[in-house]
Amino acid sequence: MAQINLLPWREERRQVLKKEFLTSVALVLALSVGLILLADRVTNSQIDAQNARNQYLIENIKALDKQVVEIRDLQKRRDQLLARMRIIQRLQGNRPIIVRVLDQLVRTVPDGLFYTDLVTVGSSITLTGVAESNSRVSSLMRQLDASDWLANANLDKVTAAPEFGDQANVFVLTVHVSAIEDASEEG
Repeated sequence: MAQINLLPWREERRQVLKKEFLTSVALVLALSVGLILLADRVTNSQIDAQNARNQYLIENIKALDKQVVEIRDLQKRRDQLLARMRIIQRLQGNRPIIVRVLDQLVRTVPDGLFYTDLVTVGSSITLTGVAESNSRVSSLMRQLDASDWLANANLDKVTAAPEFGDQANVFVLTVHVSAIEDASEEG
């Protein structure tokens, strides 16, 4: 039989396959490196875009925080102004009341009685005066209770005052202004 030596051909074939394999590996490796670099650039660009969006949001949040602080300051000022307006309106509304109260105090004074001192605290008035007799003080208390503007007359103290007469008394009486109490309950 004839002898054919296939070893050189096989060796050449192996060399060709090895070159093709190494070329394929080199191409796959180069392609992989290229894909990795491309993916890295895409990821970095997405990160940069997200960072830019985050920075935009942070700047807008800071601006909104400043506006919120300004709004709170404005609301505080508004509340203060409203409180002042309410006080002024209450004072404006109560201004004619004191005139009415003083008028009622004058109208309710019976003969033989006069006031020496008048002290106002809130809605109560403390009256100090001199009366010819206890019946004059009782008459004053009835007239004060019958008044539309005054209520709850309460006699605090009665002492004899001989320097004003035999039956004269110095009295201290507390009465409440009912119109101020009604206005405060409505407000």
